[in-house]
Amino acid sequence: MAYTKYSKKYWRETLQAYLFLLPSIAVLGVFVFWPIGFSLVLSFFKWDYTSAEKYFIGLGNYKELFRMSYPVSLNFFYAFVNTVVYALGALLFVRLVFYVTAGMTKYSRPERKFSLFYTISLVFFILFYVVKMANPGFSISWLVLSLVFIIFYLVVAFWLSKSGDELISYFKLAKESSDFLKAIYNTVYYVILSVPTQIALALIIALLLNRNIRFKNLFRTAYFIPFVTSVVAVSLVWQWMFNDQFGLLNYFLSWFDINKIAWLKEEKWTIPTIAIVSVWQHLGYTTVIFLAGLQNIDRSYYEAADVDGANSWQKFKYITWPLLSPTTFFIMIITMIGSFKIFSQIFILYQGLPGPVNKSGLTLVYYVFQKFYDEQRMGVASAAAYMLFLIILLLTFIQFRLGKKRVHYES
Repeated sequence: MAYTKYSKKYWRETLQAYLFLLPSIAVLGVFVFWPIGFSLVLSFFKWDYTSAEKYFIGLGNYKELFRMSYPVSLNFFYAFVNTVVYALGALLFVRLVFYVTAGMTKYSRPERKFSLFYTISLVFFILFYVVKMANPGFSISWLVLSLVFIIFYLVVAFWLSKSGDELISYFKLAKESSDFLKAIYNTVYYVILSVPTQIALALIIALLLNRNIRFKNLFRTAYFIPFVTSVVAVSLVWQWMFNDQFGLLNYFLSWFDINKIAWLKEEKWTIPTIAIVSVWQHLGYTTVIFLAGLQNIDRSYYEAADVDGANSWQKFKYITWPLLSPTTFFIMIITMIGSFKIFSQIFILYQGLPGPVNKSGLTLVYYVFQKFYDEQRMGVASAAAYMLFLIILLLTFIQFRLGKKRVHYES
């Protein structure tokens, strides 16, 4: 009998395939899919261990996450506009510097013209949009339009800077009236410190290990050992190293006549301390991935560059970095996701507390832990967990959209 979609043989083999998959599906359903679905439903209910009853409150748990104990003195609208104005000015300044740099280096004339065109077009587009929104029937030459925009930007920036209402200042005040906002602030601060540092150091070490140096395998093993070491053991060792009285770090600082730093007691050092431990532990893993990406680059590209007389920097800029972009893209995603889930180092370093004072080490995962384990508020903990999921999902989506334009996959 012919093997068709509706034959008995087709359905028999399909059934056998699903029977083989049934144990895995059952395990995933019990330990993954069911908890995910139940926690989503639970985020819309008010429920804790003190009561067996669950009350449906809709978005009440999500509203409670952003509820402030007292109002913030700053105006959010002014803070947002002020930040946008300064971000716009920084963007235009970067484009201008790029154009000037392109004119001073050995760029071809078409590249310099393109850079200038890009910068001027960006200014004109933003200016045209602002003017047309204010008055759709407005018509003026591009030269006058640019002058108006420059004057407008300087005036607005000066006026807003007088009040000091920046978006960062707003969140610095808002986080003191809401634990969840403080958790978001601390987590983002940690991600900004740890992710670029870890990627940059790992890339440098991978480039060094990729060379023909002595004891290369020994160095690779040494860098990777912290990643396979227990988080508890690593945190306890660093807890001793961060000790402000007899710690190893302060001992090294004393060589340079630097005063002792209370790493584990001062609020301002909480997030940097956690970032140092995390970067040190995960540096080896990121280095190994970078090293694998470097070894997958065909050596013929470098041989052709040697024939053309390219130096080391030119090889890195035009060969290594573009062909390493898929590996870098992968590392950026997994490192960012891992950084948002920071918890163990905080719990061990500060002996079960979210920081030394004022919850300075409170992160999103630690907030979920507190609400679930300490306060036993299941609905609020589930809502916070899904807010963390949405934040990671949004940032990952942005990375994927940007990666489509900048990641080069070698055919």
